Amino acid sequence: MFEAEGLMVFYENMLALNNVSLKCEETQIVGIFGANSAGKSTLMYTLSGIILDIRKKEEMAGGERITIRGRVQFNGRDIISDKPSSRARAGIILCPERRRIFPESTVLENLRIGGYLATSSQARETLDYVMTIFPPLKRILKRLGGFLSGGEQQMLAIGRALMAQPKLLLLDEPLLGLSPAIQYLLAKSIKEIRDQRGMSIIVAEQYARPIIPIIDYGYILENGAAVVDGGRQELMDNPDVKSAYFGT
Repeated sequence: MFEAEGLMVFYENMLALNNVSLKCEETQIVGIFGANSAGKSTLMYTLSGIILDIRKKEEMAGGERITIRGRVQFNGRDIISDKPSSRARAGIILCPERRRIFPESTVLENLRIGGYLATSSQARETLDYVMTIFPPLKRILKRLGGFLSGGEQQMLAIGRALMAQPKLLLLDEPLLGLSPAIQYLLAKSIKEIRDQRGMSIIVAEQYARPIIPIIDYGYILENGAAVVDGGRQELMDNPDVKSAYFGT
């Protein structure tokens, strides 16, 4: 089980996360929803440990001071001080916002780079699986990442994350900048990945309409705080959530 409790993150005197707590049970899909600047990416950086690298770089550059408070537990152990590399080895893998693939490497090279934590047999099996869950990639394995469409890049980014053998997959804004048709296709693929691979998934997303129907539990962030949470049907029946995300 993955659990965060009382997370608070300050950038100098600006409060980016305000006492956020969440849980993700085994094989659950948990959604984190909110508008721009709600705190979604800061939350994902904190869960994955990337926030520690950001803080270190800011300290070395004499930039803004970042303060982190609270607990992050994975399988009963507090990992709030663990480096992102340690969390990755434990199975917590972040697929970052805006894809961040290697544009001058081919699709196949990007995927192989993602398999740095996998054994040879795991890498082969997962590569075959990525081709199954994202068939368009199979036709463009030799194409450079920078020449892919937005949807293809997002499939590649998720595939690369899968190559790292996640137990908990963190997806930060996977639908950003994509057409509604591709958004719904990716949402369907996310659910299939959970069902077929048996992993836990946390999705942070502004475009909640395609994602809410596939989650088990969700949280709504506003100004760095979790203001509403509940199960899938509970959120879909909430009038404030319906108004904000479904236009009804």
